[in-house]
Amino acid sequence: MKRNTGRNGQSRLNFTLAKYPVRGSSSVQIVPHPPKVAIVIPARYASTRFPGKPLVKIGGVTMIERVYRQAQKCDYADDVVVATDDERISEAVRQFGGKVAMTGSHHNSGTDRLAEVARLHPEFDIIINVQGDEPLIAPGTIDAAIAPLLQESSVQMSTVAAPIKDAYEIASNTVVKVVVDNGGNALYFSRFPIPFIRDADEAAKTTYLAHIGLYGYRRETLLKISSAPQTMLERAESLEQLRALENGIRIRVVQVASRSPAIDTPGDLALVERELIADTIDFTPGIPTIPAPTSIS
Repeated sequence: MKRNTGRNGQSRLNFTLAKYPVRGSSSVQIVPHPPKVAIVIPARYASTRFPGKPLVKIGGVTMIERVYRQAQKCDYADDVVVATDDERISEAVRQFGGKVAMTGSHHNSGTDRLAEVARLHPEFDIIINVQGDEPLIAPGTIDAAIAPLLQESSVQMSTVAAPIKDAYEIASNTVVKVVVDNGGNALYFSRFPIPFIRDADEAAKTTYLAHIGLYGYRRETLLKISSAPQTMLERAESLEQLRALENGIRIRVVQVASRSPAIDTPGDLALVERELIADTIDFTPGIPTIPAPTSIS
């Protein structure tokens, strides 16, 4: 994590513009004092499928510490904070020197927990939600979500996605798919394979995008979403990002080359441990593969 500076001493915002070039950049504003960016990692102990997940050890290091350390490597973030309602997680974070924000236990989603942190820390202008169960997430993937919020004042929320070709993943309802418009903004997220391919000859021309559960918000946008009631599509798909779309908030989708495995079950943990040992995880920064008119799709 390099506070206010990027590689080679460049200003953070200028480096963002250089790394993620923009076409039609009339909305880009280079400001002398870029907004403060905070990565917040929501962490719950009481997981239904994997209780105590944040504190399980992977290669001798807790999962929450691994996520935290990956977040610290980002070029565009000023701060990293774990948001939890559990003292065991809080103590573990303090032991490795991390920052923690204690939140209420009543939250229904990570977004709501994030919003409480935003209220506690009014100095955070941009808040990035990094899932606490992705210990191998590439720092470049996080930076890719931050970039459009630094580049364009019109972008209120961002996320990332990666192309998938595996038929099982495309059909799986645990892999969320997203379709975007020509400007790189989300049209819809679904557990169903979207787009639906009617004609077989279109299959080879169609790219499916798997959504990566990483979000960037401007402070006021996060608070607006958190204060809004759950929506019909959100409940139907069990996807909280649909609340934003149903309330007219556009979500910029940045396409990255690949995604890291999330840990939802003990079986996933064993897979990540094997990949960590074999050093097969690609830590190449999440450089966008297809540029969009105003940012990256």
